[in-house]
Amino acid sequence: MGPMTIIIIIVGVIILLIAVAVLFNFFNLWFQAVMSKASVSLASIIAMRFRKVNPSIIVNNKIRLVKAGIITVETDHLENHYLAGGNVGNVVSALIAAANANIELHWGVATAIDLAGRNILEAVNTSVNPKVIDCPDPGLGRPTIDAVAKDGIQLKARARVTVRTNLARLVGGATEDTIIARVGEGIVSSIGSADSHKTVLENPDAISKAVLARGLDSGTAYEILSIDIADIDVGVNIGAKLMEDQAQADTKVAQARAEERRAMAVAQEQEFKAEEQKNRALVVLSEADVPKAIADSFRSGNLGIMDHYRMKNINADTTMRRSIAEDDK
Repeated sequence: MGPMTIIIIIVGVIILLIAVAVLFNFFNLWFQAVMSKASVSLASIIAMRFRKVNPSIIVNNKIRLVKAGIITVETDHLENHYLAGGNVGNVVSALIAAANANIELHWGVATAIDLAGRNILEAVNTSVNPKVIDCPDPGLGRPTIDAVAKDGIQLKARARVTVRTNLARLVGGATEDTIIARVGEGIVSSIGSADSHKTVLENPDAISKAVLARGLDSGTAYEILSIDIADIDVGVNIGAKLMEDQAQADTKVAQARAEERRAMAVAQEQEFKAEEQKNRALVVLSEADVPKAIADSFRSGNLGIMDHYRMKNINADTTMRRSIAEDDK
């Protein structure tokens, strides 16, 4: 045999070995399916590889379903969910858990929940084993829900909400944050409607009943089983503080108004002083016209020299009397 023939034989042997290894892998999966009574044919397993589907995931999960007694899910269903980007193993685990707990969960609903981004297995587990939600959420930095009764006393409460998943409303239903917000709002409303904080402290269970009766789980992915007040403490006297703040505000307003009136009085006083100065200036101007009038009277003959001296004597006498009166004072 020539060198080329040897090379061809070697390549053929290698290809044959690879094909045998691949077929053995497929045969191994097919044999597992047969022994588990899962209806997955060898041709279907080989075709999965060409459809870029992992045969091991499909076959193993098909075997799990059959062993759990769930025979309504076909191999094509598993492949379709795999190609859609879903978590086949998680959905199968959820179906098995639901079947063991006698919870009705269809394949279509489970895959829709999984493709919506929700953890279907966690949802089923929560439906079987209800979980407790702290209200308010400690992770948000608020340790208590603060509310004020009608008597002005502040109460600080913490609640624990027991919920279980409502699988029918899981897709499109509101999350835990909505439950926490609604419960907090209900607690604030219940405390605020109480006539006295003592009534709330005597019977905190009344808050739970009032909040639970409001149907706060409407439109959410959960069903509220119970609302328990874990702790309730007395805070500050908000009513008294508000009255004190109001009194301080009224005092500041009164002071501002008094200051306004004082400023107006000062301004008016300054106006009067300015008016006085103006009138004095007018008097000075008028007195400046007196010598001119006297001169005109002399020129016109209406005033004689004796009249002038008599007027000066009267002015001098008036000045003397005024000085004497000031000295007596």
